[in-house]
Amino acid sequence: MKVAVVGGGSTYTPELVDGFARLREILPIEELWLVDPDASRLELVSGLSRRIFSRAGHPGQIRTTSSVEAGVSDADVVLLQLRVGGQAARHGDETFPHEACCVGQETTGPGGFAKALRTVPVVLHIAEIIREKAKPNAWIIDFTNPVGIVTRALLQVGHRAVGLCNVAIGFQRRFAALLDADYGDISLDHVGLNHLTWELGVNLKTDGGSVNVLPRILGEHLEEVAREVQLPPALLSLQQAVPSYYLRYFYAHDEVLRDQLSQPSRAQAVMEVEEALLKKYADPALDTKPEELSLRGGAFYSEAAVDLMSSLISGRGDVQVVNVRNDGTLPFLPDDHVIEVPAVIRPGGLTVPPIGTIPEEIAGLISHVASYERLALDAALHGGRERVLRAMLAHPLVGQFDKAEKLTDALLAANRDHLAWAR
Repeated sequence: MKVAVVGGGSTYTPELVDGFARLREILPIEELWLVDPDASRLELVSGLSRRIFSRAGHPGQIRTTSSVEAGVSDADVVLLQLRVGGQAARHGDETFPHEACCVGQETTGPGGFAKALRTVPVVLHIAEIIREKAKPNAWIIDFTNPVGIVTRALLQVGHRAVGLCNVAIGFQRRFAALLDADYGDISLDHVGLNHLTWELGVNLKTDGGSVNVLPRILGEHLEEVAREVQLPPALLSLQQAVPSYYLRYFYAHDEVLRDQLSQPSRAQAVMEVEEALLKKYADPALDTKPEELSLRGGAFYSEAAVDLMSSLISGRGDVQVVNVRNDGTLPFLPDDHVIEVPAVIRPGGLTVPPIGTIPEEIAGLISHVASYERLALDAALHGGRERVLRAMLAHPLVGQFDKAEKLTDALLAANRDHLAWAR
């Protein structure tokens, strides 16, 4: 099979390649194409990637190109991991919201909105090339943030796409470690929108079936789990759920903002990590992913991607957490909205098992953010300051008109080079 990675020059890529090498029995890749416009990064990343394959005895060929057409031609799966504007644009996303006393973050709030505006048109252009050049039944796996908005953009124009995030697989591994269990015996009642999710149940496989061990985790490991998601233990006890780390931007907004105002942006930290990583990648003796890659983020990204690709191709029919059309799963959202939930993965499509009752305060926040996401996608597709302002006003982290106006103008000023209609 042929796999193409658009954004293959990312420093993430060796993490992905490491997974392809380790898990080649379940994902038999013959050709891996790395597509990126940055030739220098692509050379360094592909060099290490080839050495990782060689060390593992992987027979697949790794090829590089700056041409999306060449990279995706006859591909079975195309993985999108783009960052339009690079880390410089991310730094803007993480800082311009501070002008209106709002958290700066690359996937949620005003910063995440800016990323959506830059990203959606580019992804849709690439997806049309994939539709024309890849195999007729090729899958698009979107790892490009904001995943929910980008995946919905792809699905609503008929692309065979699914969104992927590593939050759920990270929780699965962490809970397994807490319980001294095999992670394969853990499944999650994971629900919400991308980067707005809660674990409402943690199911441990037993000889008699499975048992929800979330009450045990919240009883025996409450302080530890709360510390890891950086939220108050009392909140987890109140909800009897584990919110993802991203919920701290909502539930601890002012605390996060104070921290951000006194520290460098995450983009600045990542740029330093990337510089060090690229120097390591240039070492011809390096043939394993360096430990420093863990500082870049994306833990278990490779396992999540390999598992998803394998099931989309082979039809194992297992359950994985993905971003998929709602289609009645959450009755308080439109059918065409994209949610992040467990789904049965088969080559012919994705099936979402029934979801239990969702607590009102959780359903309310999901509904609120979903309304913003719909307005954000409309702005990304059609442009216009008024559409941007409506979406900004709808976001629960903004909410006030004067703040929304200030943030809209700051967003447009910071992203004028990336938004043709705003110039």
